[in-house]
Amino acid sequence: MKTTTPMPLTVSDGIPVATSLATRTVRLDYLEAVRAFALLLGVVFHAGLSFMPMFIGWAVMDISTSQWIPLFTLVSHSFRMELFFLVAGFFSHMVVTRQGLRAFLISRFWRIVVPFVIGWIVLRPLLVSGWIMGAQSMRGDADVGAALLGGIESLSALPQGIFVGTHLWFLYYLLVITAGLLMVRYVVKKSGAPATWLSGLAAATVAFLCRSKLGIIAAAVPTACCLWFMHHWGVDTPDKSLLPHLPVTLIYAGFFTCGWLMQRHTAMIEQFARITGFKLGLCIVATAGAAILSQYEARPAHEQYHYLKAAYMLCYAVMMWSLVALIIGACKKWLSGQSAIVRYLADGAYWLYLIHLPIVVWLQVAFAELPLHWLIKLCSISGLTVATSFALYEVMVRRTVVGRVLNGQRQKDNPGVTLASR
Repeated sequence: MKTTTPMPLTVSDGIPVATSLATRTVRLDYLEAVRAFALLLGVVFHAGLSFMPMFIGWAVMDISTSQWIPLFTLVSHSFRMELFFLVAGFFSHMVVTRQGLRAFLISRFWRIVVPFVIGWIVLRPLLVSGWIMGAQSMRGDADVGAALLGGIESLSALPQGIFVGTHLWFLYYLLVITAGLLMVRYVVKKSGAPATWLSGLAAATVAFLCRSKLGIIAAAVPTACCLWFMHHWGVDTPDKSLLPHLPVTLIYAGFFTCGWLMQRHTAMIEQFARITGFKLGLCIVATAGAAILSQYEARPAHEQYHYLKAAYMLCYAVMMWSLVALIIGACKKWLSGQSAIVRYLADGAYWLYLIHLPIVVWLQVAFAELPLHWLIKLCSISGLTVATSFALYEVMVRRTVVGRVLNGQRQKDNPGVTLASR
């Protein structure tokens, strides 16, 4: 990764994509890869939910199921959004430092608030129609026209259930957590002498997390305490209310804050992401423990239930932190070089994640009754969703005002770079 003199950045959901007018930035390619991986994994995660061996309330249940899907969802759900929030925190601090608070707030408005509001209005009827078609499919034949009409009519019930039925909750939580951290930052700056003490404590905490072998375990303990208060074993999906889900908020805020603090001491993220035998072994043991203990969630009458739950929460939290560190480390090790493909995927990944869920659900309904192996269906649904989303990105987004909102203004002679003057 090359470096240049510090210069302003613009962001797409917390990821840098731009530099100064006079100089082209060299982007942090491995973090571009981290971002693309986390969002693309979300597509596969959602695509796999129709193949669960038990009905979980998803839009549709496929006739072909697999015992491997619960393990995949357990592991992937444990770290993908936490990874996203840590990277978002890292670059949020970079933008505040280099561009100033006003520019940062403007970027938050255009790249988070606007997509959240417009995306919710456009996508909610499509998602509701997918759920209607899924229910129809499991009873017989799906009626696409009636399902679409039902999806559109669902808007008439507003404001009841205003936050229900979309996957865009992560944008809302990103806004809430960012606002909270900026308020803490303001109070600390105004506190005078205590600010120095608090800054030192924060620096020491993140240094221990990144440098010590026991850092991940230490971070996992408060995370496990938050997990204890979830409705399910694992991180709840807070998509039912505008009132923030406190345990979920604390976990995502913790990762966002760690990313923020790591950027203040830029060597920290590299130390945190260093791949070691101890870290790999810890991840494997914690993942195996969580997988084995997860079977007891459905057995609340077990005499050791609370001890088993506590052990699970600790394993889950260690798995979460170690996977976040290892994924960043793997991307740094193998994807640090400049790659047009990685940059293209990273630029389009935000758009992909915004629109993917209705496509996934509609395809799940279409594939549900086909006599094919579940893995063929999963790959087909995931592949078609990605292909459709990037085709729309190329035609409707990349060189349009939508692309400028999501990714920033691009230099005409270099489509991989945006302008900070935007």
